[in-house]
Amino acid sequence: MRVAALCATSLALSASLASLAAVQPRPGADAFDQARLAGIDRLVTEAIARRQLPGAVIFVGHGSRDVYRKAFGSRAVEPAAEPMTADTIFDVASLTKVVATTTSVMILVEEGRLRLADRVAVHIPEFGRYGKQDVTILQLLTHVSGLRPDLDLALEFEGDDEAIRRASEEVLVAAPGERFIYSDINFFLLGEIVRRVSGRPLDVFAQERIFEPLGMRDTGFHPPEARRARIAPTERCRPLAWPCGSPGAPMLRGIVHDPTARRMGGVAGHAGLFSTADDLARFCRMLLRGGELDGVRLLAPLTVAKMVRPATPPGLRSRRGLGWDLDTLYSANRGDLLPIGSFGHTGFTGTSLWMDPSTGLFVVFLSNRVHPDGKGDVTALRGRVATIAAAALISPSRQATPLAAFQDATMTGADFGPSGSPPPSTAARRPTLAGIDVLRAEQFERLRGKRIALLTHHAARAADGMTTLDVLRGAPGVTLVSVLAPEHGLPATLDTDVSTMRDDRRGITVYSLYGETRRPTPAMLEGIDAVVIDLVDVGARFYTYSTTMAYVMEEAAKAKVGIVVLDRPNPVNGISVEGPLLDEGLTSFTGYFRMPARHGLTLGELARLYNGEKSIGANVTVVEALHWERDRWFDETGLAWTNPSPAMRNLLQATLYPGIGGIEWTNISVGRGTEAPFEQVGAPWVDGVRLAERLNARRIPGIRFYPVRFTPESSVYARQECSGVFMVVTDRDALRPVRLGIEIASALLALHPDRFEFRNTVTLLGSHATLERLRRGDDPAAIAESWAVDEAQWRLLRSRYLLYR
Repeated sequence: MRVAALCATSLALSASLASLAAVQPRPGADAFDQARLAGIDRLVTEAIARRQLPGAVIFVGHGSRDVYRKAFGSRAVEPAAEPMTADTIFDVASLTKVVATTTSVMILVEEGRLRLADRVAVHIPEFGRYGKQDVTILQLLTHVSGLRPDLDLALEFEGDDEAIRRASEEVLVAAPGERFIYSDINFFLLGEIVRRVSGRPLDVFAQERIFEPLGMRDTGFHPPEARRARIAPTERCRPLAWPCGSPGAPMLRGIVHDPTARRMGGVAGHAGLFSTADDLARFCRMLLRGGELDGVRLLAPLTVAKMVRPATPPGLRSRRGLGWDLDTLYSANRGDLLPIGSFGHTGFTGTSLWMDPSTGLFVVFLSNRVHPDGKGDVTALRGRVATIAAAALISPSRQATPLAAFQDATMTGADFGPSGSPPPSTAARRPTLAGIDVLRAEQFERLRGKRIALLTHHAARAADGMTTLDVLRGAPGVTLVSVLAPEHGLPATLDTDVSTMRDDRRGITVYSLYGETRRPTPAMLEGIDAVVIDLVDVGARFYTYSTTMAYVMEEAAKAKVGIVVLDRPNPVNGISVEGPLLDEGLTSFTGYFRMPARHGLTLGELARLYNGEKSIGANVTVVEALHWERDRWFDETGLAWTNPSPAMRNLLQATLYPGIGGIEWTNISVGRGTEAPFEQVGAPWVDGVRLAERLNARRIPGIRFYPVRFTPESSVYARQECSGVFMVVTDRDALRPVRLGIEIASALLALHPDRFEFRNTVTLLGSHATLERLRRGDDPAAIAESWAVDEAQWRLLRSRYLLYR
């Protein structure tokens, strides 16, 4: 089959070249060296012979002149060979970003319906969570928003509303304006903004305001069936699948290749557009003429000039205009000769535009290099074609474009920062009230007339310092029957198994759920209307209080006893999520549910999630904390810290715990039995100086290390002097503590391969794959990056159960 296809391709190529021999430069194209232009033929035919692409259409223009316009090779090689023609319609992939989306956005800017400084959240309110509230339209256009390159392609979904929901659940990987990260998410958000502001879907808006006025007759989303024969196919792919290439899947022809755009119904701000070389040449001419073509003005000259001038922050090496590429790692299609001031863009399927206002030269390169098997590559070819076109130009000065004059205008882009309603400042935020304070303010109405058991410890306190136990013991209309104690007991100070006991002072029995049983027995729940839960958690999967809560929920559901969770803030904020999902088969008391080590939820939210995802069937009520937003750390709440366990003595330790706690079942001390648990790690056999040097050389964001010696009074290496490192958190928002744990484990494996024993930590870390990569010596940063899909899955799952914005 493949041999026959290649033979047919060769015949089609010969026929195509013969039929197009007459398509020579138009009369008047005397500003070009024709012999040099002919070098394009050689480059493209050689690349086709090397199977870098099945075919292409190339259009070189100079001002109003068509200098070079040819089709090469085959439009299709499977399931049957078809010759390429000059009017072939291509899936232009990311050219959608500049041709459709950027132009639509700038039309709305010209009309005063958008501002480049607008916060995205002004137009998509649900986007403004998890620290994204200050991201602007300008930052989306220039790819400096801090968003990731794309949604996770391995996770199938359907619908543009779902794509926007997933984008709204994203957490920035860099501060806005800090880094250039080319991102499809940026542009499908822009497409959604066009829809919400104009009231017209992006495809309709672009058709009415761009393609029809410019006479781009073959350009649009969802090409009609009548044009199917002229469309270049891409790959075999199932409707929502990625990667493509599965046997038996249909060949994509007229259906967008990009998986995210396909899942969004074929219309997205980053991909989905189909066009021809002739139509794109008209678009290029419009831009080079300062926004006008054939008497139709699409954009103002100053608008176009603004689009193609540097708009990225001055300190960044990568320079982008508004949507357009000026000088980045993606600029290879510019070639070696076109000057600074030229601009363009590429598309994944093998397409590109590049144009130069100073000479009037533009190059349109269209191919379907992903056909038939996704293995083609035109990265070098596109640049070489542009170089030959530039080298063939003899007298450029005569064709300097109207746009060139406007490019000289000084445009600072200075403003007063993001526009739109700003989020409330930290200084204006009111102190947080825990669930027990809210319940007390409601005069215990939700518990009135009920007999209750209370799962709690003495770290759970009201704003006045009174323990929740004592508050509820004296609550009017509430009968406190018994207390259930988790790990560390009612005082939250025990590091051994906990015994059931009688509290004679309060006249109440305290049943242990960390001794002979870890679940309440039917006898413990007899005569109870509801179990009230108030525990101080620290936001890590293996901190056992959430598992104890889950076990209580399961037994309460069997006994038809209600659950009331008095909620509290997650002390290490409710935005940050980090780590691999717990492997199937590793669920245990230190990992009740498949989630990352740092889960970013409150206990109330976890209760809702457990109940829904595990189908527990409990009657759960959550008394929400008041005046807490997800981005707030504990020291921003106004609440007083009380140790929730013997070795959790401050917020710094809680910040480090998801990573340092994750490796504590190795043969190192994590500082238990010292004054600084989880702030230092070591062992008698560790070289602390070398360990500190190695870790500091890694430049791990948000943390520094120095050598230290310490002697634990208890726990691992009790009364033995240990050498290791002390950790100084320099930026808690930048710190990824789970990656930190992996970095320390990796360094210890490298420095002490015969002494460091790390396999026992799989139960806490939760991932055999991560431990295997550690064993192989993989870069810890790359290991942490590999968790992105798991982290995204978790954000999407948990989003249904969030109580706080």
